[in-house]
Amino acid sequence: MLSTYRITFVSFLLAIVSSVLMVSHVSAKSFPEFTELVEVASPAVVNITAIRNNSNSVQTMPDQQQVPEIFRRFFGNPGQNAPRPSRGSGFLISADGYILTNNHVVEEADQILVALSDRREREAVLVGADPLSDLALLKIDEDDLPSIKIGSSDQLKVGEWVLAIGSPFGFDYTVTAGIVSALGRSLPSENYVPFIQTDVAINPGNSGGPLFNLDGEVVGINSQIYTRSGGFMGVSFAIPIDDAMNVFRQIRDNGSVSRGWLGVLIQEV
Repeated sequence: MLSTYRITFVSFLLAIVSSVLMVSHVSAKSFPEFTELVEVASPAVVNITAIRNNSNSVQTMPDQQQVPEIFRRFFGNPGQNAPRPSRGSGFLISADGYILTNNHVVEEADQILVALSDRREREAVLVGADPLSDLALLKIDEDDLPSIKIGSSDQLKVGEWVLAIGSPFGFDYTVTAGIVSALGRSLPSENYVPFIQTDVAINPGNSGGPLFNLDGEVVGINSQIYTRSGGFMGVSFAIPIDDAMNVFRQIRDNGSVSRGWLGVLIQEV
């Protein structure tokens, strides 16, 4: 009888240990570790400052009155006749200095400055831009630069963990994480990009920065947020990297992007 009790007690202890290990495994799987990813990927992320001398240039950053006072110094001098810098993010697509970012970050810029992770600053040349996909290709005169691993946005799944690195409100190399909320999103003002929707915190200054999967591969380029306040509200959109790479190759090789257009509109019957 005593032996039976001992067997039962040992079985009970084993069941408890197994449950604890299972919970630990589930917790570890549910909450990934991002530190190694950030350490490896951050050197290829850059900060971009676009300077527009023309007071009629498009304003790409929030109105000064909508920005908290302690942050206003990151948006430059609001004077009409003074150069107005706007800031965004980008990433090195190759070791010879090609950089992908959003078109709206550098649109109509008179000067584009790129700050590297080691704090070196270089003036960039605009190789070409594609407003329809909101992408721009820059080039700096440097070699042996760290570049980013390119993944496949076609392999993304809803619910998958993703991570962004950028400069929201001028705070360099800010890391935010979340999940893929939806795929193939169409926005009313955008007809050429099947956006990746995420709940990753994206704010002004994140535009053009990379969106990573857990393997440290770029799967998207952070581009837009849905907001009623000017700040993050839990809905952000990224350009799929497969579409971005197609634009990159066309601009690099041809200087422009060409598309086929079918003169058909679809509506409900």
